[in-house]
Amino acid sequence: MIKVPEELIAKYNVAAPRYTSYPTVPFWENESFTATGWMERLKIAYKRSEKDGISIYVHLPFCESLCTYCGCNTRITKNHAVEDPYIEHVLKEWGMYKATLGEELVISEIHFGGGTPTFFEATNLKRLVTGLLENAVVRDDATFSFEAHPGNTSIAHLQTLYDLGFKRLSLGIQDFDDEVQRVINRKQSVEDVQRVMRDARAIGYTSINFDLIYGLPLQTQASVEDTILQALRLSPDRISFYSYAHVPWIKRGQRSFTEKDLPVGQEKLALYKLGKQMIEDAGYQDVGMDHFAKEDDALCVAAAEGKLHRNFMGYADRYVPVMIGLGVSSISDAWTAFAQNVKTVEEYYKMLDEDKLPVVKGHFLTADDLVIRGYILDMMCRGNLILQKDFYLNQEIIERLQPLIADGLVKVQGGRIWVTDLGKSFLRNICMTFDQRLQDSKSDKQLFSQAI
Repeated sequence: MIKVPEELIAKYNVAAPRYTSYPTVPFWENESFTATGWMERLKIAYKRSEKDGISIYVHLPFCESLCTYCGCNTRITKNHAVEDPYIEHVLKEWGMYKATLGEELVISEIHFGGGTPTFFEATNLKRLVTGLLENAVVRDDATFSFEAHPGNTSIAHLQTLYDLGFKRLSLGIQDFDDEVQRVINRKQSVEDVQRVMRDARAIGYTSINFDLIYGLPLQTQASVEDTILQALRLSPDRISFYSYAHVPWIKRGQRSFTEKDLPVGQEKLALYKLGKQMIEDAGYQDVGMDHFAKEDDALCVAAAEGKLHRNFMGYADRYVPVMIGLGVSSISDAWTAFAQNVKTVEEYYKMLDEDKLPVVKGHFLTADDLVIRGYILDMMCRGNLILQKDFYLNQEIIERLQPLIADGLVKVQGGRIWVTDLGKSFLRNICMTFDQRLQDSKSDKQLFSQAI
């Protein structure tokens, strides 16, 4: 594995976006956004790409306990009476989109995220899926997936969703070490994961992902090594090995531990290098920032064929031009426009009860945004790009790249830019050089987690 010089780690360990979109959310022009304008752009996008279908993301925010590392929008409760009204409102929101786009919509993807989707009873998840698919046309190659907590995922969850077309499952594990689990309040055992894996494989799930995180409080090389070994023994199809995003100014739960508890800089990078080496030695392919897959998995195949895509959920094995986010805080994408829903359950219910689409912020992409979005997407998904001829910011971008070229992170030849093996550890920093809105920003406020 490439040795990363310590001086580069110090130099590039700055606050940096993860680039699941461009522009990134802090730089959206919300003041010019309207729900009407969003729906107009969405209609145009769907009309152009109807055969590709729609990707549906449903945010299910409820959790019975707070995982203190978590950066997601969650609602902590043990009251399962919240399930019915939430599903009713999600289906009402979906009905508003159907009223605009048409009843017989083509569906390409469904993904349930959270929160904890398996907080919901299996029967309620069935009601949700049935409502989403009513009168819909499901593509033959459609992919349905959901995120699950190993501690509360039952065989009823697995069987019910499988019978409805779900074949992919992502287990939020993060770390197997008892002390790390204690401090992040994330409790599940190896036995829990083994049980879910065994049941899912027996039912017929074809792709199982493990979410693991490095940089968590109290992690050591020994504990990360043990976690990776335990994960590899269970042989998931994919492994997402994420950097912990420490943003306590946004997520107060992260204040339950201090920066002194966190591995940082060279220590944190060593955890990543260890985990990455172990995962690759076990036969998994590096398909993009933080994501690894077995050679025959769809994500790996897409990467090899140049079809890898990145969206608000991370890497995907296909590009679907229209993504509609349903539920609290969900983000939708029509390529030329983004829209985000309100962030609290109460606001969400209120707007829908008043027959208002619950979007409250968003961004309409300019011509410059669209070019730069393409650049960043190519760099994140393919590790190289071709500069668009005569784009007036090209020279400025190349000038900003000069220090990274000198440090051996990227190469430029003619109109082509590509990342080096050394540069793969600094992909977020490389993409920052293309990010014109970030470059133009005068804000001193920290908006993102550290790159390393």
